[in-house]
Amino acid sequence: MADSQQNAQLDVPDFLQYSHDHVWLDDSVTPATLGITEFAANKMGNIVFVDLPEVGTRVEAGDEIVQIESAKAVEPMISPVAGVVRYVNTETEDDGAVINDDPYGEGWIVKIELDDDEPDMLTAHEYSQFIAQQK
Repeated sequence: MADSQQNAQLDVPDFLQYSHDHVWLDDSVTPATLGITEFAANKMGNIVFVDLPEVGTRVEAGDEIVQIESAKAVEPMISPVAGVVRYVNTETEDDGAVINDDPYGEGWIVKIELDDDEPDMLTAHEYSQFIAQQK
């Protein structure tokens, strides 16, 4: 299957915002929830380990906050927002496959209490166009 066909079938929920680093953000809840996109999870393959930050860790936009290890590579998750980590999803640490199986639901990674600044994020439509160019 061609990459563009595969990308067209990827789930990109409209209610989320996205970064160029393939991180999704749901700031409709407090604290805001972050995870990696289906595109990133598929590209990594089977996720075997997630190194989560400590609750209470302060992060700035652009910081590497999580290390995700798959059979193919170890990739950092780059925070698109600034704030304080309030919750981590220990299920992902115990079983990284939950991210592959449900990246926008049970596979969330961290919840961050956001600073007041507006994050520079992509809409679902903009992100869909962005990943269509990732060949």
